[in-house]
Amino acid sequence: MSNVNPSDSSSKKNAAGICAILLGALGIHKFILGYTTEGLMMLLVTILTFGLGGAVMGIVGLVEGIIYSTKTDEEFLNTYIVEKKGWF
Repeated sequence: MSNVNPSDSSSKKNAAGICAILLGALGIHKFILGYTTEGLMMLLVTILTFGLGGAVMGIVGLVEGIIYSTKTDEEFLNTYIVEKKGWF
């Protein structure tokens, strides 16, 4: 597998899930997972549309937060840490 500590991925899962649900439009959860490009895309869409795109990014963040929270720690580790799946 990878050299990632499972407890580290569990804490990332929790932090990313909570941030995605609460601050999804800003892309904070993407930065937590190490997805800088995706995080910047979400942040810039929200800022450059003066918040109008933030509604869409907020929904994306909410959906991603729910997905993160419903995955087992092992599924989360494999999908988002090992395979580096950036979206959904």
